[in-house]
Amino acid sequence: MASPQARLDIPLRDRLIVALDVPRVIDARNVVAALGDTVSFYKIGLQQVFGGGLSLADDLFRLGKKVFLDAKLTDIAATVGNATANISRTGTEFLTVTGDAPIVRAAVQARTDAGARKPLIFAVTVLTSLDQNDLADMGFAMPLEDLVVHRALKAKEAGADGVIASGFEAAKLRSLLGPHIRIVTPGIRSADSPKDDQKRVMTAGEAIAAGADHVVVGRDILRSPDPAAKARAIVDEIAAAL
Repeated sequence: MASPQARLDIPLRDRLIVALDVPRVIDARNVVAALGDTVSFYKIGLQQVFGGGLSLADDLFRLGKKVFLDAKLTDIAATVGNATANISRTGTEFLTVTGDAPIVRAAVQARTDAGARKPLIFAVTVLTSLDQNDLADMGFAMPLEDLVVHRALKAKEAGADGVIASGFEAAKLRSLLGPHIRIVTPGIRSADSPKDDQKRVMTAGEAIAAGADHVVVGRDILRSPDPAAKARAIVDEIAAAL
């Protein structure tokens, strides 16, 4: 049964976001064609942004799909604001910025000034490819979970619509942030899949049960001999966890 704080107003199919982390735009288009009506939401990351990803986004819009632009914008606040204003004109559903309060505020204000309902602004807390040792190398003494919570609370204060965090922090974030802040969890792997370059991973069902609203899945689907069947299985796993 869903937690009393879980968001129940999100369509089931929108909870799965497929990461189009493939070398070329043509490869991404082939993935979308293979998945067909099974998937409604796609993530375009930096790999695609600099390889024709914005034209790919236009293709997805024409197909009636939703787009999560994982740009992780970071710069001076004015530049992030101007970039967000431009993105607000595209129809993008979700946009990521680094989880620094001035950057979050600039993005939210630019979206508001543009008079747009979208994109929803998501603050990146700590990448799921990092662990405590990586944070120490970067000069962070704070425990990883505490840093995620700190950045998430600051992002909420700055007006973010949601945060990006691993499933390991989802339950605590849900209890602290309340039901209206969305939590998107990347680093999703099936129980029998390799972690690759990720370090803090969960299955889709585990992340949703912990409080995540959306999960981002790339390699598990992209490497499957039947991507549509794999996507359907993940949606069923999400449904069982709600």
